[in-house]
Amino acid sequence: MWPLKKSLNKVSSRNQIAIKEVRDGILVLPNNEHRLVIETSSVNFELKSEAEQDVLIDSFQTFLNSLPSQLQILIRIREVDIDQYVDSIDLLKETENEKQYLEQISDYTQFIRQLVSGNKILSRRFYIVLPYKPETKGNTFELAQAQLNLTQDMVIKALEKLGMKARKLDSLEVLHLFYSFYNKGQIKTQELTSTTMKAILQHNYV
Repeated sequence: MWPLKKSLNKVSSRNQIAIKEVRDGILVLPNNEHRLVIETSSVNFELKSEAEQDVLIDSFQTFLNSLPSQLQILIRIREVDIDQYVDSIDLLKETENEKQYLEQISDYTQFIRQLVSGNKILSRRFYIVLPYKPETKGNTFELAQAQLNLTQDMVIKALEKLGMKARKLDSLEVLHLFYSFYNKGQIKTQELTSTTMKAILQHNYV
């Protein structure tokens, strides 16, 4: 039964995630490995005609066969915080003087609350993670960045041919992605912003 016991040693989240730093939107991992994250839209395959589906399948097969390295496809499903959205709409009442518009705001917020009452609203986001593993020990960050950028450009162009929009995440967006994984409760009340990051790095927080 000992393998099921909790470890008495506290391990920091940073050690568990095994991320050394995020630099220019690129994850720097131990052993000089790097990762670049691309956010992409999706395609509703079922709404396509049979001919369009065949084209998509052939194009996706060509895309996979042309890849210079492996990649990881990540699907992130999150519950949408409707309360925060409704509260932001309610704030409009403070600057609105027209009675008609005030009534419309109240009716709209009430409609949204009734619509989502007892139901979870989910959002889906899609990511592609590109890896870089050095063949020799002397590889620099600049070399890894150049190689990942080449792969990134190829992947984005291939996805655009499939009718999808894709873009590279910047450093803050990459950190926010991991932050949302490990702080599911806190993310609703404290978004990770550049201001938050500055406070954390300067130890200026409560």
